[in-house]
Amino acid sequence: MISLFLLVLAMALVTYIPRLVPLLWLRDLKLPPFVKRFLLFTPYAVLASLIFPGILQATTSLTSALVGGAVATSLAFLRVNLMLVVIGGIAGVYLVETFL
Repeated sequence: MISLFLLVLAMALVTYIPRLVPLLWLRDLKLPPFVKRFLLFTPYAVLASLIFPGILQATTSLTSALVGGAVATSLAFLRVNLMLVVIGGIAGVYLVETFL
């Protein structure tokens, strides 16, 4: 039990230290506006790169996957509730699969 606790503690330190050190070293560094703006868009780009392959592999038909992704993206741009975005994407896939 002690070895498991030590293992978890070591893993926590190994994960936390690489995040803490740059934060402490670079806290007084002033970034140019271009870099700040670039870093603001990074989470959206990473999220899109993680989600898009999953959309393409969600169904056996590429057409229905793209339609479902387009419906979900359209609803998300309209700032609809997240549950409705998911249901809309599923409905888009269902309708394409049913009628094509």
